Amino acid sequence: MKVTAYSIKACEKEYLIRANNKKHDITLISNSLNVDTVFYARGKDAVLVFPGDDLSEQILLDLKSMGVKYIGTRSTSTDHINLKVAHSLGIEVSNIPPYSPESIAEHALTLMLALSRNILPAHEQMLNYDFTLDKLVGTTIRNKTIGVVGFGQTGKAMVEILRGFGSRILVADIKDVADDCKALGAQQVKLELLYIESDIITFHVPLTEETRHMVNDKSIAKMKNGVMLINVSRGAVFKSIDVYNALQRDKISKLGMDVYEFENHIFFSDHKDHPVDDQLLSALIQHPNVLLTPHEAFLTKEALEIVAAQTILNLNHFLGKGGIT
Repeated sequence: MKVTAYSIKACEKEYLIRANNKKHDITLISNSLNVDTVFYARGKDAVLVFPGDDLSEQILLDLKSMGVKYIGTRSTSTDHINLKVAHSLGIEVSNIPPYSPESIAEHALTLMLALSRNILPAHEQMLNYDFTLDKLVGTTIRNKTIGVVGFGQTGKAMVEILRGFGSRILVADIKDVADDCKALGAQQVKLELLYIESDIITFHVPLTEETRHMVNDKSIAKMKNGVMLINVSRGAVFKSIDVYNALQRDKISKLGMDVYEFENHIFFSDHKDHPVDDQLLSALIQHPNVLLTPHEAFLTKEALEIVAAQTILNLNHFLGKGGIT
């Protein structure tokens, strides 16, 4: 198959080349897919994309007109793709099944521990040779009530990790997972009760109409004063302005995020020489009680190998179905 792979990062390139093993004719480009770069797909059978690429209606129409029959996203999420339009055009779409959930769960734990123990301010002090302790008093997560929202593979991996810390673990999920939770020493409860009782809440849910802005003024009001929130799922699960305002009034004491509601066209690129015009993002980055990372929770060697291998398997599967004539 002739393929254009958009938004290729240097860190994933070798994994993809190795997994492909010269089977498909793949052109790897670092450019993201948008109206200015869609022409790179002309004459190709397929495109490989990444969150942040533009797969809106017009782009899909352009891809169809250029002969593209297949879109493979190198992610589990597909909310960057207008699936309804792709289906109507007869363009097949595949994603990566949940992969290396431990990578994402461990990143959530990293944010949680770093915030609990004031690691960033401690590091800033050390850079200035300030070895005082008075501003660095932290908390343990042992004996805290930790809420895990979403009990898919990543949420389950999170619970498995947390059980070793001696925390009380509450789980909220739309499915009945009470028995699985009990087996891991956790308890499934209604989301509202999780909000009320948790000292720390970590989110592991896909972005759907039901989860979009599930963290907002109303839900935050139900939470404990001084709650810590962790989000390694999708940025729009949080209504960012409401979360920031809650930080400002100390309703939320600490915030760890690997995602941001308005990250498209910002994350995955270097903006050192081109300042980002997003005052809310700047305020969050500069806030002393916020730890924000650039959508890197998935980014481990183990995960990159899995994503590359599955991407090529998906291409092989489409080719085997007779998708290319």
